[in-house]
Amino acid sequence: MSKRSYSRREFIRRNSLTGLGVTLTPSLLADGLTRIPQQPLDPIPAPAIFAAADTPAILGGKPIRTNEWPNWPMWHAETDEKRVLEVLRSGIWSRAGVTTEFEAKWAETVGAKRCLAVVNGTNALIAALVQLDIGGGDEVLIPPYTFIATVAAVLATGAMPVFVDVDPETFQIDPARIEGKITPRTRAIMPVHILGLPADMTRIMPIARKHNLLVVEDACQAWLAEIDHKKVGTFGNAGCFSFQNSKNIPMGEGGAIVSDDEAFMDRCYSYHNFGNPYGSVVGEVGAGTLMMGTKLRLAEYQAAIGLAQLPRLQEQTVLRNKNAEYLKAQIGQIPGIVPYKLYPGVTQAAFHLFPFRYQKEAFKGLPRADFLKALNAEGIPCASGYAPLNKMPYLAHAFQTKNFRRMYARDQLDINKYNARNECPQNDRLCNEEAVWFTQNMLLGSQADMNEIAGAIDKIYRNADKIKSLATK
Repeated sequence: MSKRSYSRREFIRRNSLTGLGVTLTPSLLADGLTRIPQQPLDPIPAPAIFAAADTPAILGGKPIRTNEWPNWPMWHAETDEKRVLEVLRSGIWSRAGVTTEFEAKWAETVGAKRCLAVVNGTNALIAALVQLDIGGGDEVLIPPYTFIATVAAVLATGAMPVFVDVDPETFQIDPARIEGKITPRTRAIMPVHILGLPADMTRIMPIARKHNLLVVEDACQAWLAEIDHKKVGTFGNAGCFSFQNSKNIPMGEGGAIVSDDEAFMDRCYSYHNFGNPYGSVVGEVGAGTLMMGTKLRLAEYQAAIGLAQLPRLQEQTVLRNKNAEYLKAQIGQIPGIVPYKLYPGVTQAAFHLFPFRYQKEAFKGLPRADFLKALNAEGIPCASGYAPLNKMPYLAHAFQTKNFRRMYARDQLDINKYNARNECPQNDRLCNEEAVWFTQNMLLGSQADMNEIAGAIDKIYRNADKIKSLATK
């Protein structure tokens, strides 16, 4: 990896499409690349940390892995292409019955009454906020540890994002800090189930009810994640999902809104179709378009791709959870490696990304950037993840736009005062010093693969002083 920082999507693309390899027998390699193992994983044994006498790859030694990781997205022509080809040959490519079928199946999958498929997860968030009447003058509470789409959706409505610091053990919005950020202008909380790990909805929902706040769940990385067997995205007023190419259920691009509120879902449907009548959104016969809307309709062939991916999502999710649990047990034994923590009651995570915290003091002071280089050199793709969203130039730019200057007082748009109000030191430490990620496709391998990851980290730990000496030359 070069010295420049990769975006989340670029990191995922490089890992998923090119890979950095694995030393497996041909039969194991084929199993990892072409199908998901059907047999259950073995019980977690005592930590299988490698004896790391070998020279680290970054110092000229042999990498632990040399072949490819499981490719992503997965596509099985014999089972996946039939519906897509039917759509292409039909000539009906704009929204019709296939999209409706996907919506029904996704609603059933997550346990919601209704689903609306849209062009991407970002616009799912925007549509949900707009149809819950979030707009200029409102404040929406969000975590700073998330993809830019979360805050972009808030700004697109004209509302003001208010950042609530994270719980570094879970990488999620910290419920203990939410009430301290509530003001008379606060209208909604947008918890993000970032990395596919559920936010603590058990604590967040009572806070929302106490203060009469709307809840829109950003579940764009959390397909099938659940708390007490209830799927995330179904706790609040609305839940939003993404089906972008790197996601655990990919369509190339795509998104969805789910909710049990029929009138809200009717408004979202109308909004995504120019504001034309739909369901309870009705007017006089011949009145035409009834509400301000836009065009967010999903194409039929995208829905067909989603339908092809859906049957294996649960099996893949179970495998990711098993491998994540195993890998967590392995690397958690290495000093200076602090794996993610799940909140009580989480019965399944999605693991779009596998995160842990790196504490350089245990690695002889080796900076995280050099740890990442050493780990990549061993054939283990990794990245440092997000940068602090609450400190980027786009916020000052938004506050200088005509609409924001007309909607807010000058004092509210003072970027220095805003930054001071939105300091998130826990997030700063995660972003700038500690967070390390592996992508979800790495968790679709075998226990042997997980041992390779743990062995590479242990190898770096045992040779940290030598690696640091090289890095400082």
